[in-house]
Amino acid sequence: MSKTLTRMDLSESVFREVGLSRNESASLVESVLAHISDALVEGETVKISSFGTFSVRAKSERVGRNPKTGDEAPIPARRVLTFRPSHLMKDRVAAGNKT
Repeated sequence: MSKTLTRMDLSESVFREVGLSRNESASLVESVLAHISDALVEGETVKISSFGTFSVRAKSERVGRNPKTGDEAPIPARRVLTFRPSHLMKDRVAAGNKT
């Protein structure tokens, strides 16, 4: 069974490793996540060394097809969030799969 890392898990790690109070740890995690979100909303790229790069990509309008009926339908232009892991992250994840 796979585990999901949550905001609370991050706050707890900050609490244990940095020594801030639980409230301060939660506030710090929220502040970092809000800063990352705000930057992405503004269209900025967020690069976290040894982790990866988050960026927003503009996709233009295109024609899609309903796979069941084959009917064509327009897909509107939109912005999508992308993540590219760093080489270090890719290597670390790949090494973890070998255990």
